[in-house]
Amino acid sequence: MCRVLAYIGPEIPVESLLLTPENSLINQTLDPELHPELQLAGWGFGAWGEHLLKPEEPLLYRRPMAAFYDDNVEGIIPSLQASTLLAHVRAASYNAGVVLTDENCHPFSYEKTPWIIAQNGALPHWQILQRELLPHIKDEFLEQMRGTTDTEFLYVLLLSLLEGDSDDDVQVGFERMLTLVLDAMRTLDLVALTKLKIGLVSLDRVIGVNFGAGHDGETHPSGDWRELRKSGPGTDDHAKSMLLEPMYVLMGTNFQDHEGTYDLDVTSGDEATSAIFASEPLTESIEDWMHLEFGEIVFLERADETVRRTVRTLDV
Repeated sequence: MCRVLAYIGPEIPVESLLLTPENSLINQTLDPELHPELQLAGWGFGAWGEHLLKPEEPLLYRRPMAAFYDDNVEGIIPSLQASTLLAHVRAASYNAGVVLTDENCHPFSYEKTPWIIAQNGALPHWQILQRELLPHIKDEFLEQMRGTTDTEFLYVLLLSLLEGDSDDDVQVGFERMLTLVLDAMRTLDLVALTKLKIGLVSLDRVIGVNFGAGHDGETHPSGDWRELRKSGPGTDDHAKSMLLEPMYVLMGTNFQDHEGTYDLDVTSGDEATSAIFASEPLTESIEDWMHLEFGEIVFLERADETVRRTVRTLDV
């Protein structure tokens, strides 16, 4: 499973999000805390900043190699600032069937939408599921698909289902997407564990989703993910633990004052000016991170220099 990091807040150097912390996203390529595999199949980020020539559009960078091997990192990242960012390092099975190209690196960004996307997870048999799902997809998005990943196909499907960009519209879009996927699995007798841990980001907005379905297509699987994790890689229980583990949100102020870390001054209520959405807690004070539990969606939006947070349960 890959690693995702999203940020909204005051414009800050991108290197403080991706490069300088000891447990930075780039360093997680080699040493993710909550996942046993290396992240060697590529990486990328999308960033918005008022000092970019096109501040309303994301600057997209993707490269199909391990982030710590990318010789552009130290040349490009220190020159960038961002107020909204979505970044991703990609894990993939170690076999010849994995296609390493720019087009298969997250995040994905299309025209005719404000949203970019990255995810931790997998949609099994997605190529065959297209038989049932293609009738729900709009040509304006399908014709932009260039890669061969399940995430990009889910992006196409989600964009096709969205009827607007409000929080309500996005929640309904995600719920419809999973319902259609599970219906297709049952129709084609391809029911399998489906893990969808997604970051959907636009300027000043981060939407984090933690949902999916268990081995039998159940949308409310039960169990303690930490106990299930003890079964070890390759077991059904271990796969279920990866499904059930939370995503994480940290909110507060003065992120820029804690150089070399992901720390900030944690606040409550409506005082937060920055927020981070991540695959794992990135500071020593892990109790400061809110858990986004399985089956939940979080909406983070920056307005008037503060960040609003709303958490809801997905109804699938």
